[in-house]
Amino acid sequence: MAGLRIGTAGVPASTKPQTTPDGIVRLAELGLEHMEIEFVRGVRMGEKTARAVRKLAEEQRVSLTVHAPYYINLNSKEPEKVEASKQRIIQAAKIGAAAGARSVTFHAAFYHDDDPEVVYERVKQNMEEMLEELERAGVDIRLSPETTGGPTQFGTLEELIRLGQDLPGVYPCVDFAHLYARSLGEFNSYQHFAGALEQIRDSLGPEALQAMHMHLSGIEYGPRGEKRHVPLEETELNYRAVLQALVDYEVAGWLTCESPILEDDALILKGLYDELHHR
Repeated sequence: MAGLRIGTAGVPASTKPQTTPDGIVRLAELGLEHMEIEFVRGVRMGEKTARAVRKLAEEQRVSLTVHAPYYINLNSKEPEKVEASKQRIIQAAKIGAAAGARSVTFHAAFYHDDDPEVVYERVKQNMEEMLEELERAGVDIRLSPETTGGPTQFGTLEELIRLGQDLPGVYPCVDFAHLYARSLGEFNSYQHFAGALEQIRDSLGPEALQAMHMHLSGIEYGPRGEKRHVPLEETELNYRAVLQALVDYEVAGWLTCESPILEDDALILKGLYDELHHR
């Protein structure tokens, strides 16, 4: 994979009609290069459509990733909810792979009142089972659990790096806005962002920086972490420093903008990234 590809979480707002194929064409028209297919409310795409999406995305030179449904908790006390969570991820992975997506991300679990080490082992066990099922089915897509935005959720950068060490082929989806919100604004300097990239590189190998799955947008937080995504102009997250770190560490992969004003902010990020990259 060469270079960093920047785009939107789902179909750009200016797309008419609001379909994934039309969204891919619109992204190419805008000069953006990536779309994260949003299955967050459920996987509502069949294999036939997915194959057509793959062909179109290849023609338009738009790369794809997938966000699995929100309704996932691999640490639920109810076994049927854990199983349903795993099947949602697997379904998103299968359709995503048929569409040509390279990585599927998800919010893995909540801690509830459990010891984080116990939660880690449960998440790891369930991830192992999903990886085995996808391998048996011949599904070629990466599972990329996401860094989460609040202290009640499993998904610190350290936890996800550890998963990648224990489960080869798993890499974190790094949401810089979530890291900032989870830290209540403390994680917000070039040194922090560069340090995260170094941690990933040193723990998972230099190849981990060559196909990174990432999210970036403005965000608002409160005492319990993430509250909501906001436009870049309304955030105190130092997104310019994030982009500078990505340039300096020669990070490649996919950067998805989850802003409420999707393509507007994605274009801001792309313009700034290009400016920094060509200095």
